[in-house]
Amino acid sequence: MRYVGTNIEATVNNNTISYTDEGPDGAPVIILIHCFPFNKSMWNKQIEALIEKFRVIAYDIRGYGNSPAGTEDFSIELFADDLIGLMDALKIEKAMLCGLSMGGYIALNAVENFPKRFNALILCDTTCMADTSEGIKKRMISIENIEKYGVEYFANESLKNLFAPESFITNQEKIAVVKKMIMETSAQSLTKTLLALSKRKETCNNLDKINIPALIMVGKEDKITPLEAAQQMQNKIKGSLLNIIEHAGHLSNIENSFEFNNQLLKFVSSVYQQSPQLIKRDRLVTEVINSRKITKDEKLILDLNSKILKITMTIKDDYPELSKYLDEMPVTIPSEKDPEVTLKLLNEYYESLQALLNKYKIEYPVIEE
Repeated sequence: MRYVGTNIEATVNNNTISYTDEGPDGAPVIILIHCFPFNKSMWNKQIEALIEKFRVIAYDIRGYGNSPAGTEDFSIELFADDLIGLMDALKIEKAMLCGLSMGGYIALNAVENFPKRFNALILCDTTCMADTSEGIKKRMISIENIEKYGVEYFANESLKNLFAPESFITNQEKIAVVKKMIMETSAQSLTKTLLALSKRKETCNNLDKINIPALIMVGKEDKITPLEAAQQMQNKIKGSLLNIIEHAGHLSNIENSFEFNNQLLKFVSSVYQQSPQLIKRDRLVTEVINSRKITKDEKLILDLNSKILKITMTIKDDYPELSKYLDEMPVTIPSEKDPEVTLKLLNEYYESLQALLNKYKIEYPVIEE
């Protein structure tokens, strides 16, 4: 019997796994694996986008969200075994697999060791490489800091690298949600996972054996697993696709869920031939996507915020004497819900910054010797 909803529990490998199961019966299955150190709720926007057409399962890795840690030492192999155990418990023979960062490590391990259980692979902001010696050292320092200063210190340090710079202007609410997810994770789960990540094996040498459709997505400003890591995987996985998500860092599905979801829907829909019972749902999803595509306000707002960030950083880095004037300017992020008002205010703010800088350059020209 299938249970539909969120925070459902299944017994897997002598532990409890909390999961969400949404979407129509009989539809193709896609499983979403969250990254470190979050939980299944990071996939909420993707679940909303997919459930019209697909059966979507997102679950909490042991030690995260509502899944207890259990008694075993963490490892990527254990996490992959839990994934297969969950599929067995839910009587899912095959599924499409989507993992972000650590979720990608788990997905690659599962596809390598259980290739017959998957019919498509989506790798997001992840890498096939093992940790370098420098990476291992950083994880050990993080463990020490968690034990010494606590989880909030770790959360604040982590946020600095997770997001694209512009997200600290445009996505403050999302940053707060992400911090809350980290804060809700126990110090024990964090340190056990950091140790597991430091010991994980590379999977690059087996990528050429993957013979299912594969999509690789990466945030354009991802500092943790940058574009080069995504390109390396694409070069090794035959026929794989690569999409770069604009206005996003390491959490591309959260920072730019609109573009991420478009690429995800396009790919997973292409994996399956349209069956009659899915045509109606597919048409509805397409109409929603198309209606969003003709709305340019979101892109314009992102572009303006990017310009504002760039000129603000120029002032702070190259003309620190002007920094005091930044505080006297209007609020960067308008509270208006009307996109036209928001665009107007952002544009005025950008023009004010540009005028300030241009006036200063004219009055105080740089004299080259």
